[in-house]
Amino acid sequence: MVKVVESGGGSVQAGESLRLSCSASGLRVDDYAMAWFRRAPGKDREKVACISADARSSSTRQSVKDRFTISKDNVLNTLYLQMNSLKPEDTAMYYCAADGSFGTVCTGRGEYWGQGTQVTVSS
Repeated sequence: MVKVVESGGGSVQAGESLRLSCSASGLRVDDYAMAWFRRAPGKDREKVACISADARSSSTRQSVKDRFTISKDNVLNTLYLQMNSLKPEDTAMYYCAADGSFGTVCTGRGEYWGQGTQVTVSS
């Protein structure tokens, strides 16, 4: 059974950093494209960043491009999102997704999704 589980969220002050992790089981992160999405209260889900199976291609939301970095650790079979200089508008539930297709996972139609980890940034 495939499972992706997010962790690393929390409550921080503006300007601080967090690193989110997405641990995968039942699939290898180097065989799948993966992505981070977020949903803030009252807003639609939006893509934060996505990365291809071979990690040679990635796409990051413009509003976080200078602050967030997506990466994979194939040995630990884990996806990461390093978030620096956090802002109150980054407050959201963050979700990990995986799919065999880079295009599919980047557009929010990934096959596998986690339950999310909450990030709260106060000013």
